[in-house]
Amino acid sequence: MDIRSVDLNLLVLFDTMARLRSVNKAAEALALSQSATSGALARLRAVFDDQLFVRTASQMEPTPRALELAPVVHRVVQTIQSEILQQSAFDPARAERSFTILTPDIGEVAFLPGVLRRLREEAPHVRLHAVSRPRAAAADALEQGEAELAVGFFPDLQRAGYFQQALFMSTYTCIACSRHTAAGSRMTLKQYLSARHIVVRPDGREHLLDRFLDDKGWQRHVTLELSHFMSLVVLLPGSDLIATVPQDIATVVGRHVAIKEIALPFRPPQLQLQQYWHRRMQNDPANRWLRGLFYDVNRREAGAQMPG
Repeated sequence: MDIRSVDLNLLVLFDTMARLRSVNKAAEALALSQSATSGALARLRAVFDDQLFVRTASQMEPTPRALELAPVVHRVVQTIQSEILQQSAFDPARAERSFTILTPDIGEVAFLPGVLRRLREEAPHVRLHAVSRPRAAAADALEQGEAELAVGFFPDLQRAGYFQQALFMSTYTCIACSRHTAAGSRMTLKQYLSARHIVVRPDGREHLLDRFLDDKGWQRHVTLELSHFMSLVVLLPGSDLIATVPQDIATVVGRHVAIKEIALPFRPPQLQLQQYWHRRMQNDPANRWLRGLFYDVNRREAGAQMPG
């Protein structure tokens, strides 16, 4: 017998007939007409080359071959129903697995603290692996299953095949050491461009602010270029350098060292922070739970500060 010739619906009929021993009752249980049920039973008999169920005075009695097949077919039908057709579920309280999150270091300090607090309460055995990738590599990492979620500013992921969900809108601010004598609370554009700047480009990526300034034809005096925002914690204090950073970075740096914010002499571009996932993960229960957690923890209204 070639398995390709077997209609799985016939196995469901066999299992039902083995339990009910009646064509009429089987038809009712399967929501089929009596003629359709009789036709399916005929095909079933042809597949196994056996009568399988024979009419007697009281009911349809199984043949020896049917009695032999009954427990095996029942296990097959139950397995298909419970392990293949049953909607999978994810129980965070019992889950022991790791999720990989794509986010730059700004994301690690802005998004992860609140998520970790929730994990401790709701999913104590779940582990997170935060990694940074060049912007062009984020799509491949999600598509190939190397990461479950990308969180932050990833304009390259705004394309077909990827879902996105907005978390909050942010902007840029200028920060300097609190003892910086040349920088007051405001700067003119000339003072801003001629000041000594630290520029942070994680993974060497151009930022929205870079494109904004280039479009204006404004060139900053860049003294130092970094790959990590958190290096500002040790490089700003005692220096005459300034840095234009996303607002969340200013908040985090200000929690560690004494800084002052300087009003920018222009209206900076807005940053739309979002989370992204590949379409093949759209209905995955674990991924749905993960992105729901990130959304619950990190969703903010416009202008709201990063939680402490």
